[in-house]
This record gives sequence, C-alpha cells and structure tokens, in this order.
Amino acid sequence: NTSECEKYACCPLPPYLEDSGCVIEEDDNGGRPLRDVCFHLLKLYSDRCYDLDQLLDPRSVTSDPLDFRLSWHLWEVLRALNYCHLSPQSRGVLNTSFAAQLEAEGLWEWAVFVMLHEPDTQ
Repeated sequence: NTSECEKYACCPLPPYLEDSGCVIEEDDNGGRPLRDVCFHLLKLYSDRCYDLDQLLDPRSVTSDPLDFRLSWHLWEVLRALNYCHLSPQSRGVLNTSFAAQLEAEGLWEWAVFVMLHEPDTQ
C-alpha cells in the first residue's frame, strides 16, 4: 500500500532476470506481471484458487518460453495435491507442448508417457 516512489523491495523476478538490472512490471500477454515461480507458489499457498496459468508459465523459471520441463512436472505435483483448477485448454497446451519438446529431442517414448496424462482422449 505504498506509493510508487516509496517501494522498499524489488519485484520477485525469475532467477534469470534477478541480476540483469531489468525491471519488468507487465508481461506482454494480457498485462500480467512476470514473477518468480516461488512467488507464485507462495500466492497459491495463501489462496488455494490462485491462477495456475501464471504459476506454470515457463518464463517464471527459464528464459526459454518453450521449455515446459519444470512446468509440466510442477503441474503433476500440484495435481497430486488436489490443485485441479487449471482449465482444460491450458492443461492440453501444457501436455502437448512438453510432449512436442520431448519428441523433438528424440524421446518419443517419454512424449507418449506425457500424453497419457491427458484426460481428453480426443
């Protein structure tokens, strides 16, 4: 609740941006601020209905927006803890993106394993 000139701490940026001197207030997509995954996990802990799309955004962990490794594994852990309010579309994008990433690396068996986690059989 302080004014802009009275901020006493920097925004919790992802690790790859921490020491770069960048100050990113808003994301290019939808005006959501880009924050560290740990910040999102704390928000989810305090608000069980916190938006999982922000938490599972690969840019909250890595500078590569197409690297879904940690996002997919984090989603599986959250799902096991009964956090299931990720939209079917976002869940499908997460599964297919990580499967495509694995297939591009020649790991098609693991891509099939990832796609087996998709509840929508279509």
